[in-house]
Amino acid sequence: MKKTIYTLLALLFTQLAWAQDINKIITAGYVDRLIKTLSSDDMQGRATFSPGIDKAATFIESEFKSIGLMPLKGETGYRQTFFKDSTDKRPLFNVAGMIPGKSKPNEIVVFSGHYDHLGIIKANGTDSIANGADDDASGTTAVIALAKYYKALNNNERTLIFIAFTAEEIGGFGSRYFSKKLNPDDVVAMFNIEMIGKESKFGKNAAFITGYDKSDFGKILQKNLAGTEFTFHPDPYPRQQLFYRSDNATLAALGVPAHTISTDQIDKDEFYHTVKDEYETLDTNNILSTIKSIAKSAISIIKGTDTPTRIPRLVE
Repeated sequence: MKKTIYTLLALLFTQLAWAQDINKIITAGYVDRLIKTLSSDDMQGRATFSPGIDKAATFIESEFKSIGLMPLKGETGYRQTFFKDSTDKRPLFNVAGMIPGKSKPNEIVVFSGHYDHLGIIKANGTDSIANGADDDASGTTAVIALAKYYKALNNNERTLIFIAFTAEEIGGFGSRYFSKKLNPDDVVAMFNIEMIGKESKFGKNAAFITGYDKSDFGKILQKNLAGTEFTFHPDPYPRQQLFYRSDNATLAALGVPAHTISTDQIDKDEFYHTVKDEYETLDTNNILSTIKSIAKSAISIIKGTDTPTRIPRLVE
């Protein structure tokens, strides 16, 4: 009986220490500043190839530099520059940084979101800027905040890569390029974060994971949230094929346990891909609780004590 009580007390103290640490590092004001900036009219909707997306990339670079991330291997800065194809010479750029692993530097955990959106579009009324606050300034905000948290924690045994993908909206070119620059066998897991700005179908303190049944990634995350009120669920929208519609898809096809975490009620989201996807429509408490829960749920994976099962390869 005493042993059980001591175990419960130890778990409680661990939970309290975690909460105190993360609440100091990932604050509501910090998250608010990130998403307000990324979804502001000044970014002009962050369309691929636009001046607005260049501004967004510069902002993300400045945040990565402030946090103290290192550029990816082979890169001189945070921009991973490439071209869409051999005929289009306009540069595209992912924005990426890393925290090298301590004892398992060749094992990689990726945290990602896409920072592009639709830009200026035709719409009724005077507003023509598709700000993309939820899609996917919310996910990009999460990536930056998680980088700040894990850098401060300084206990990652595996190498952590934080990447904001470009050109998701026009064909996923950013994630495709990124996947070619590393060995997929080295990637232990990918946390792709997309549209966490509103309460999910499962209510408050809940998110869903695409491709939940394809690996034990979700079960590991839920195990690490024991004792908290947050829960992860399987994707409730299988007909939408969301697992194959975001930046996780390329690495998942190569066998990586690459999943997207979201809270969006995609079947009835009236703001999706419209000029109404603005900061004012977001539930900022939902964003904050989701980011913090991802941070906690990933701990055993970044420390190297848990390794998700691989997804059967679709591409050889």
